[in-house]
Amino acid sequence: MIDGMDEQILRAMYETLPVEISIIDANDEIIGWNKHETRLFKRPLTAMNIDFRYYQPDEALPKAELIIREMKEGKYSKAHFWFDLKPDHHGKMQKVLIEFYALRDYSGKYLGCMECTHNVSAESGEDLLKGA
Repeated sequence: MIDGMDEQILRAMYETLPVEISIIDANDEIIGWNKHETRLFKRPLTAMNIDFRYYQPDEALPKAELIIREMKEGKYSKAHFWFDLKPDHHGKMQKVLIEFYALRDYSGKYLGCMECTHNVSAESGEDLLKGA
C-alpha cells in the first residue's frame, strides 16, 4: 500500500530502481520517466505527452508497437524482448532488455503501460548476483 507514503519517498524509490522506466498512457503518449540525467535512451523534457514511437529506438519500434497493441487488446499483461544496440564509444556492442507491463485499473481496463529498459551488456548472471 503506497497511499500513505510521502511523495519524497516515492520519488526516491522511483529513481533508485535499477532500470530505466517510462510510463506510456492509454493514448500511447509518454507521461513520465525516471533517471532523466543518466538514461541509455535520453529524451528532452519536451517528450512529455508525445507519442512514444518518436522516442523508441529503431531496432525496438516494431516489437514495442506490437506488444502495446496486444496489451490494449488484453492478450498480455507483460512481455519482453532483447536487442543489440549499436556499439558504444568504446566499440562494444550493447545488449538491451526491454520489458513492458500493462497498467490496468481494478476492473481490468487498460490505463497504459510501464516500459522498463535495462542495459545488460556487461552483466552475467553471476555479476547480477554479486550486485544484490
